[in-house]
Amino acid sequence: MTTAQDVLLPDIGDFSEVEVIEVLVQPGDQVSLDQSLITLESDKATMEIPSPLAGEVTFLAVKVGDKLSQGDPVLTLEPQVRPDEGPTATTEATAEETETTPAPVIEPEPEPERVAPRPGEAERRQAPVPPRPEDLAIAAGRKPHASPAVRRFARELGVDLTLVEGSGPKHRILKTDVQDYVKKTLARGTAGAPGTSLPFQLPSAPEIDYSKFGAVELTPLPRIKKIGGRRLHLNWLSIPHVTHHDAADITDLEAFRNARRESAATAGIKLTFLPILLKAVAKALERFPNLKASLTGDGERLVLKHFTHLGVAVDTPDGLVVPVIRDVDKKGVYELARELTEASTKAREGKLLPGDMQGGCFTVSSLGGIGGTAFTPIINAPEVAILGISRAETKPVWNGSDFVPRLILPMALSYNHRVIDGAEAARFTGRLRELLEDIRNLLL
Repeated sequence: MTTAQDVLLPDIGDFSEVEVIEVLVQPGDQVSLDQSLITLESDKATMEIPSPLAGEVTFLAVKVGDKLSQGDPVLTLEPQVRPDEGPTATTEATAEETETTPAPVIEPEPEPERVAPRPGEAERRQAPVPPRPEDLAIAAGRKPHASPAVRRFARELGVDLTLVEGSGPKHRILKTDVQDYVKKTLARGTAGAPGTSLPFQLPSAPEIDYSKFGAVELTPLPRIKKIGGRRLHLNWLSIPHVTHHDAADITDLEAFRNARRESAATAGIKLTFLPILLKAVAKALERFPNLKASLTGDGERLVLKHFTHLGVAVDTPDGLVVPVIRDVDKKGVYELARELTEASTKAREGKLLPGDMQGGCFTVSSLGGIGGTAFTPIINAPEVAILGISRAETKPVWNGSDFVPRLILPMALSYNHRVIDGAEAARFTGRLRELLEDIRNLLL
């Protein structure tokens, strides 16, 4: 017979009233020596409390949210009986007494009832040793083997640790295992295309009753923002974004545009900076075709596109939409200006068709007419890059002998780091800067 033992909270250092954030076992579970029982979290550290012995959990004394100090009961364990304890020792002692005590009678006595024979010591050595539970894969109902830091990291990402294969000692799950699981799942393409769900569950936002702080009003989110918001959220989570910032001196370009404004107006065209920018972007993409490519669904191949259809973000009363201007590389600036005006008008009137927003291979988002010095645009998947333009500002620039006023345009290129690296992004914005600073480069 074994006696149930209470497991008390051991010395955890200079901590008291530490909150229980995870209970890793339940009544009826078999636990092994040093297996984690609960996870505590103070304002300074997170720690797992190991089991001091192996056995079966018969009673759980804590729950999530409880606050514990040294000596508080955690649970009750029924210890396991070791194979070399109990009846075996008694049997061996009885056998030893029988050998040393002479029989008092000559006639044979009836055979006394004996304990069932056990294998000898040599047989025990040859018998295969069963694997310990922690050396096996995670069984149904068992908590995965991971440190508190890894558990917290997995919770932040919404990853179910029972689906992660541990590479550490005794199949312990490491932080790199969680990262590899997320990378492999995303690489399968489950989160690469708009409209699909993520391969893991994100924690839901808490519901807050704001009316207790003051007067409130509920208003529905516009449909465009709901649809676009889901796409942006998915793209932000599923694409490894990096943003490269650069700037171009467009002083001479603005002088050229202002000189052509009247002739453009005569042709019924409003010549803004944007159609010239689109023409320069299309020219730069000729040298860097990877920036207008897309990944295949499995993430293993690159789709190179022999066309240049550019999306242009348009601000409407109901939210952001991105009509696509096709074959930008084959059209003149006036023609692009006319198409941009038509697309913007249709967007603000809500008359864009689904086909008007499909087929883009690169997107331009310009906030120059509104303001700001820099921002980080979110990639419009399945594209792999997007260019953000902020308001140009006159700044003093050193020309070697004097500071002269120059019109400087801030640029921000966000790119998918699975396809584009930093060097390629910098070369692309450098090429774009050359084209904008001297428009004659468009002819080369």
